[in-house]
Amino acid sequence: MINENLRFLRKALTLPRTWNAIKVYIGYFLSLVIRKPLIWGFPPVIMIEPANICNLRCPLCPSGNGTLKREKGYMTLDTFRSIIDQVHKKSFLVLLWNQGEPFLNKDILTMIRYASDHKMFTLLSTNGNIHPDTDALVNSGLDSLIISLDGATQETYNKYRINGKVADVLDLAKMIVASRRKLKENNPLLRWQFLVMKHNEHELKAIRQLAKDIQVDNLELKTVQIYEKEDVERFLPLNPRYRRYKISGNNFELKAGIPNRCRRIWMNAVVNWNGEMAVCCFDKDINHTIGNINDEKLIAIWKGVRLQKFRKQILTNRQVFTMCKNCGESVKMRVMQTRVN
Repeated sequence: MINENLRFLRKALTLPRTWNAIKVYIGYFLSLVIRKPLIWGFPPVIMIEPANICNLRCPLCPSGNGTLKREKGYMTLDTFRSIIDQVHKKSFLVLLWNQGEPFLNKDILTMIRYASDHKMFTLLSTNGNIHPDTDALVNSGLDSLIISLDGATQETYNKYRINGKVADVLDLAKMIVASRRKLKENNPLLRWQFLVMKHNEHELKAIRQLAKDIQVDNLELKTVQIYEKEDVERFLPLNPRYRRYKISGNNFELKAGIPNRCRRIWMNAVVNWNGEMAVCCFDKDINHTIGNINDEKLIAIWKGVRLQKFRKQILTNRQVFTMCKNCGESVKMRVMQTRVN
């Protein structure tokens, strides 16, 4: 991750952004001490959902398995530009994903370019089955690209990435490498993300070699999130190193427990495709309404009464929120990040 960190420092580090981040972190740590939510700046990180529609049918993904309840759609370019205009002076980083496949949004390359032109560090996560123009992608200014590929063979891959083709994902990675070479660019950094599950953990050795052959930059092994007791037997790997859960029979709970803290809702604002803000990315159906940026400014929602009330509850008894019992706070989600080439 060294190259990515250097690129971040060169591109996104400014005095106003740094000072804003310092204030936010101080406010967060003081909040843990006094058990009262203090918000002293803009969110350093913005997660923006280009779409909540997906071309795959992954069984543990609410968008893919059909359990996502909120309205489906694509973010407009005007909405995206409005977000960037409001935050770019204080926020470092744009994460271009939530639910759905970002490359399904026809304006995604223009969105990346707009954020990059405002010197924001841009990351995008894709399932790799939709192929943008890779020359245009490299020229868009995208800084880092996560490509999810959870199998070395089609048989293994399709057990989770239903309707996907492993050959298409590999082709996308190869085309990006070729475009970077042709255009004499180092970006985007290519990060192969492998969800370790019961049906694919036997392929870890093979995917390390495959990642090297394709010339991706990083290989990242990630633990899988499950939701039901049946998922323990079906999806969790046998090697406990690659689990984020403690298992007792078919019952499961997070290894880290549920501490009364959460950096996400102090550091990371989430804006869904229609402008609706979520308390965090784990509130997939907006069960906790806090506001829409089409009706009020992002910073007003970020510091507003509804989100502050939620933060206060987090500091006193986080377990009352169902989604917090299965989130990534205090969880080691990536168990390995290796520089490949």
